[in-house]
This record gives sequence, C-alpha cells and structure tokens, in this order.
Amino acid sequence: MNAETKSKGKPRKAKESGQATTETVLLFPIFMFFLFVFAKIFAMLILVQKMEIASYYGARRWQLESHRNESAFPDNGLESDIQNKVSAYLGYGSPTQSFLGLAPTGSNGGASFQCTPTEFWQVCTLQVKTQPIDIAWMYHSPGYTFEVTKYVPHRDRPIPFVLPGMGP
Repeated sequence: MNAETKSKGKPRKAKESGQATTETVLLFPIFMFFLFVFAKIFAMLILVQKMEIASYYGARRWQLESHRNESAFPDNGLESDIQNKVSAYLGYGSPTQSFLGLAPTGSNGGASFQCTPTEFWQVCTLQVKTQPIDIAWMYHSPGYTFEVTKYVPHRDRPIPFVLPGMGP
C-alpha cells in the first residue's frame, strides 16, 4: 500500500501513524514561551501582594520599636534589621530573585526600606526594583520600580514587637 491509497478517504488502521510530530515539535517551544510569560506575570502579581504584607510588617515594627529620643538599635540598626527581614521575605538571596529579576536597591543588597520622620507622621517606604527585560531581537524595556508607602504615628515610648502566640 503506498501513500496515495492511504490518503484517499480510507479509515486508518491502528498500526498506522497519526498526527505528524513536526507540528508538535514546532508548537511546543511556543507553548513553553507563553507558559513562562504567564508564570512570570503571575509571580509579579504575587510580588506586589508580598510587598504590601512586608511594608505593613516594617511599618508596624517601626511604629512599635522606634522612639523619638532614643533607639534600642544604635546607628539606625532597627531600619537595617527591618530591611534585611523584608528583603529575605520578598525573595532576595534566593532563586526567586533571579526568576523575577529583582535588582538590589537597599544598602544590604536587597529591597530598600526607609522611614522618614515628619511633624506628625513617620513615612515608611518600601521600594523594589526589577532589572530591565532585554530580548535582543524582540523586546527592550526599562526596569520597573514598585513602591509602597505607609504612614505611622510617632510614639513616645518603644514597645517590643512580638508576634501573637510567640510570647515575649
């Protein structure tokens, strides 16, 4: 039986080959490209949510542990400690950093967390930058900057930050 008689409307037998693998081989990389793009977009959405949680943690801890006149951490160590914990939570120093393309912005090589005192409030800002996306033949973009700002009131005395159920 030659190729002409196979394609003349006769039903295929179970032993004959079906779909050509050429289409499958050519479409698989396109499918993987879109899968990677969707995964990256979803991961960026998760990053924004994690930034909200991390900024709340940082602002609340700053509110409870900072003090107008004296600090338990010399040379602004509280801000540095918060910055280290927030950076670790967001994925700096892990495989997540390379997948999201997180660029170091803070003094610790992670996210930037700063609290600026004003007359009535302390403005706590968390900033995360991503590296530019550069596909040589297709797409060039600048890096993106995500920033979350929280306003916390001044306190007259420091209160230790303790997670509920963890004890003092």
